[in-house]
Amino acid sequence: MKQLFNLFDLRQKVDYKIEVLSGTTVALALVPEAIAFAMIAGFSPLTGLYAAFVMGLVTAVFGGRPGMISGATGAIAVIFVGLILELKNTFPDITQETILQYVFATVILGGIFQILFGLFRLGKFIRLVPHPVMFGFVNGLAIIIFMAQFPNFYQKGTNNLLEGSAFLLMLGLVLVTMFIIWGLPKLTKVVPSSLVAILVVSAIVIGFGIDTMTVADTLNEGETIKGGFPPLSNFTIPFTTETFLLILPYAAIVAGVGLIESLLTLNLIDEITETRGRSNRECVAQGTANIFSGLLSGMGGCAMIGQSLINTSAGARARLSGIVAAIMLLVFIMFGSSLIEKLPMAALVGLMFMVAIGTFEWASLKTFKKMPTSDVVVMVLVTLITAITHNLAIAVVVGVILAALAYAWENAKRIRARKYVDENGVKHYEIFGPLFFGSTKAFSEKFDILEDPKVVIIDFKESRIADMSAIEAVNVITHRYAKQGKEVHLRHLSKDCINLLKNAEAIIDVNIMEDPTYKVVIDNSPL
Repeated sequence: MKQLFNLFDLRQKVDYKIEVLSGTTVALALVPEAIAFAMIAGFSPLTGLYAAFVMGLVTAVFGGRPGMISGATGAIAVIFVGLILELKNTFPDITQETILQYVFATVILGGIFQILFGLFRLGKFIRLVPHPVMFGFVNGLAIIIFMAQFPNFYQKGTNNLLEGSAFLLMLGLVLVTMFIIWGLPKLTKVVPSSLVAILVVSAIVIGFGIDTMTVADTLNEGETIKGGFPPLSNFTIPFTTETFLLILPYAAIVAGVGLIESLLTLNLIDEITETRGRSNRECVAQGTANIFSGLLSGMGGCAMIGQSLINTSAGARARLSGIVAAIMLLVFIMFGSSLIEKLPMAALVGLMFMVAIGTFEWASLKTFKKMPTSDVVVMVLVTLITAITHNLAIAVVVGVILAALAYAWENAKRIRARKYVDENGVKHYEIFGPLFFGSTKAFSEKFDILEDPKVVIIDFKESRIADMSAIEAVNVITHRYAKQGKEVHLRHLSKDCINLLKNAEAIIDVNIMEDPTYKVVIDNSPL
C-alpha cells in the first residue's frame, strides 16, 4: 500500500480544481500540436492524437516528474520522415498502412531502449549538460514554438499572408488572448488564465459568427479528429533480421532524441517548481509510453516543454493534471470533436505565443558580458542549431561537445610547475593543475632533462593524473631521464592515480621508485 501511495503521489497536497482546469487547458493546446506533428510525417491526425493520449496518460501516472506533459512532438515526427523515405526506396510499392506498421515497430523498439536506459540508471548523465547548453536549448525551443505559429497567419494551402480585415481580425484575437493570459493573474488566480482566454475568445468568435481560422481549417479535406478508443496496431510486416536492422538506427534515434528532450524538460520544470524529479524513472516511463503508443496506433513522442510550461504556470504540481489532460484529449476525440474543430486558432496561437515568451530565458541576454566568451558562444550556437534544424538532440550534443572542449582547453592552460633544488642537490618539480590529454604537451615542456641533477622528484600533491594520455606523458618523462642515467621519483600520487598507473603496467613501464628519504608515492609529510 505504501508503494501505491508513493506511485500516485497520494500523500502530496493537491489542489484538485487547479489540476483539473489546468489539465483541460493543456488538452485543448495538445490538439493542434498533435495534428500538426502528425502531418509533418504525412500521417492522419488521429495518429498524432492517439500518441498524445497514450504518452500523456502513461507518463502522467508512472513518470518521474509530476506536472510534466508528454505527447506527440515535432522532434520525433521529423525522424520518421527519413524512415519513410528509406522504406519507399527499399519497397517501391509499399502502402501507407504498411509504412505505419514499420513506424509503430520503430516506436516500440525505441521504447525498449529507453526502458533499458532507465533500468541501468543512466538518466543521471543529463547532469553533464552545462548551463549554457540549457539556456541555448530553452531559447531555441522558444523560438521554434514562436515561429511555428506563423503559418496560421497564411491563407490555407498557400504561402500568402492573410490580407486586410482577415489579417487584422486574426491579429486582434491573438492579442486579446495574450492580454487575458497576461492580465488575469494580476486580478485573480482562481482559474487558469490560459483556459479563460481560450473560452472568452472562442465565445466571441462563435457568438458573433466571426469568420476566422478554426481547428477544422487546419485539417486536410475529408479529415477529422473524431475517432474511437485507440485501436490495436495490426502487424503484418515480417519480424526478420532485415526488418530489425532497417528500423534499428531510427529506433535508436527516437530513443535518444526522446530522452534528451524529456530529461532536459524535467530539469527545467525542476528549476521552475523548485522540486526534484527522478530522471531514471522518467526514462522507464517514456519507454513504456512509447511501447503502448506503438501498440495502440500512435506515432510515439516525448515530453513537451510548451504544454508542460502551460501546466506548471497554471499552478499544477501533481500527476492529476497530466491524467486529466490525457483523458480530456480522448474525450475530445471520441465525443467532442465537432466542438473542438470550432475553436478559433487565434486563441491557441495567442496561448502558444505566451508560452514562447515565458519559455525564453530573458535573463540569459544579461549574461553576455558576465559569462566567459566560450559559454556565450556555446549558448548562442545551441540556440541557432535548435531554431534552424528543429533537432534538439543534435543541438544539445553539439553544445555539450563544444562546452567540454572549451573546458579542456581552459584546464590545459592551468598546468604549472614550481622548480627548486634542495640542500641535497635533488631537483624538485611541484606540479599544479590537472594532467590529462590536453595538458600533456605543456607538462613535458616543464622539464630540463639534460641540465637536471642525478635525482629528480616530481611532486603531484597539487595535481592529479587523470587519464591514459597523462600516464603516457609521465612514462615518456621517466624514460627520457633514464636514458640520461638519472633517477625520477613520483611523489604524493593520489590513490586513484596509483590505481591508474598499476592498471597501465601491462602497457607501459612508469618508473616509480621507493626512496627512504622522501618516501616516494605514499609520503604526505610537508616538504
